[in-house]
Amino acid sequence: MCGMPQQPPERSTPQRRPRPDASMSLLTNVMEHGLDEGYAEAAERKRARGQSALPGRLRAKLGLAAGLVLAAAVVTVGAAQARVAAPVVAKEREELIDRIDQETETADRLESRVDSLRDEVSDRQQEALKKHGGDKGELMGLLSGAIAVEGPGVELVVDDAKSAQSEGGGPRESADFSDTGRVRDRDMQRVVNGLWESGAEAISINGQRLTALSAIRAAGDAILVDNRPLVPPYTVLAIGDKDRLSRTFQDSADGQYLDALQRNFGIRTAISVHDELKLPAAPSVIVRTARPTTHKQQEQQKQQEQQNSGKGTS
Repeated sequence: MCGMPQQPPERSTPQRRPRPDASMSLLTNVMEHGLDEGYAEAAERKRARGQSALPGRLRAKLGLAAGLVLAAAVVTVGAAQARVAAPVVAKEREELIDRIDQETETADRLESRVDSLRDEVSDRQQEALKKHGGDKGELMGLLSGAIAVEGPGVELVVDDAKSAQSEGGGPRESADFSDTGRVRDRDMQRVVNGLWESGAEAISINGQRLTALSAIRAAGDAILVDNRPLVPPYTVLAIGDKDRLSRTFQDSADGQYLDALQRNFGIRTAISVHDELKLPAAPSVIVRTARPTTHKQQEQQKQQEQQNSGKGTS
């Protein structure tokens, strides 16, 4: 018999009756599980990690105490080592002071020896000048710078401009003086040559006696006179007829050159006359080419001069 399909009957499950204390689950959980279980679990976890179950404040105090003990031990050991090393350091210091004193004494003896040898060389030079130069030996020594001299003359002081700076740039290197304010070696060369041409008989720069073999050069910012560095201000002493020497030099081309440096670039100059100036002898006078003539050569030269003079008057 055909008809409409019948749906299976629905089956319903019996519902559980809710607990009377369902609305108080938090309070029920607190009542059923005490706080001791949480502490026990935490302690168990700490034991598993190998940590002590002591309170954190006590551990901190114990760590601080251990650090203080360690620091005290380090300080004690350092003090003990310093006390042990103190005599050694003091001994080394005394030995170093003794070595310094010994080397200083050695340097003083060598310096004294150099001075005595320099005096001996100067005496022998004068003897040689007297022997070979005859009556003109002293004049030759004066002109060559081999002997110390004194007499009237002029003092010329040349100094860098106040605005000159020591770092960078170096001395002026171009003809238009692009480096301003600093005295260069060529300036001092012109000053010295101008004094020679004006009649100077002996010249020194900062106590360094000039000779016919002297050289004025530059090394960086320093001016060298016979390979000895000089620092500004440069004091030039020139012995000669003081009034004539001062006037002639200032009117010369080199004097005008120095005046132009002062007006245009601020280089400071000052010239004064003195009744008495003292110039030291040159440290060493070495003749490389010239040789003294023998007595026979001198006689031949005299005969030649007499012959020439006779021819001139006949």
